[in-house]
Amino acid sequence: MQGVRSDKPDADLPRHVGITVRAARQDDRQRWDGFVHSHPEGSFFHLFDWQVIFPEVFGLGPHYLVAERGGALVGILPLVHQKSILFGNAFISTPFCVHGGPLTLDQAASDALDQAAMTLTKDRGAKSLEYRGRRATRPDWTAKKGLYATFTRDMAADDQQNLLLIPRKQRAVVRKALQGDLFSSIGKDVPAFFRVYSKSMRNLGTPMFPRRYFDCLLNTFPENCDIVIIRQAYEPVSGVLNFYFKDTVLPYYGGGTAAARQNGANDLMYWEVMRNAVGRGYKRFDFGRSKAGTGAFAFKKNWGFEPNWLEYEYWLRDGGAVPEKNPTNPLYANLSKVWKMLPLPVANFIGPFLIRGLG
Repeated sequence: MQGVRSDKPDADLPRHVGITVRAARQDDRQRWDGFVHSHPEGSFFHLFDWQVIFPEVFGLGPHYLVAERGGALVGILPLVHQKSILFGNAFISTPFCVHGGPLTLDQAASDALDQAAMTLTKDRGAKSLEYRGRRATRPDWTAKKGLYATFTRDMAADDQQNLLLIPRKQRAVVRKALQGDLFSSIGKDVPAFFRVYSKSMRNLGTPMFPRRYFDCLLNTFPENCDIVIIRQAYEPVSGVLNFYFKDTVLPYYGGGTAAARQNGANDLMYWEVMRNAVGRGYKRFDFGRSKAGTGAFAFKKNWGFEPNWLEYEYWLRDGGAVPEKNPTNPLYANLSKVWKMLPLPVANFIGPFLIRGLG
């Protein structure tokens, strides 16, 4: 397993109020993940082994930091250096993920990790430092609000109760799909998933991840990931890769063909994720992050989920601007129109070169 990369010796990283901040080592893995599991804000995206995926799949440099007081762990920060000619130079916690930012036991640990992260940002010539969190808590930083929301709620103990929690109109779509000729499977079928998801991404005008990313997720987190595929006449029409963490299931990467929007396959897919998760003892369903004003945002509200707005924080070196790597940027909106017209093999070939700077 590849270790955490940091070119600065531990002694050169800042100290704050009796706290030492240093680069995480491979032998920190167990302590790190234990801290994530015990912390109320700890998420699947904070887990230590993501630092394997960033360099292996995307060629990005992880700089995972730990804060200690008297040898005791009091904070962690998973940072990634994302440098791209097209999309800029930034440190992010964490790219391709909904959540990130420091997890700490107290304000002193948070301040120490912030100082260390700002030092790394300046030393590497990056223009910004981004924390992806639920709430903005740093008054001197710039916060981006009202763009992204997550959708989470408790699940009932049985299928009938969960079905009744879905609003009547949407519930009728699920019932019709259940009575049709669709059938589901759950496992690790990356080829079928990639075939459906890559086409969906191209049709949305969004560059696609390399297939090895999904293989790497399943290999790195074998107990935390699976794939649900919906088929019609043995042909995959929708698929979703799910994350499982603490008491929550998170269907994270999902998509479907044009047929899936007509035959209810996408609705059946999420119902099957919910049903399987309840059967395995999970209690919460996290519909993931969506941008305001998108079809995905409306779809999740139609399922009876209310948005929980995210507040991402930015420390901007030399008073720069907040990066705008999202469809609300007119530049990307125009590029998206062109992307939709590309042949699928071309989009899948070019996409991985672009996505490493966009996540």
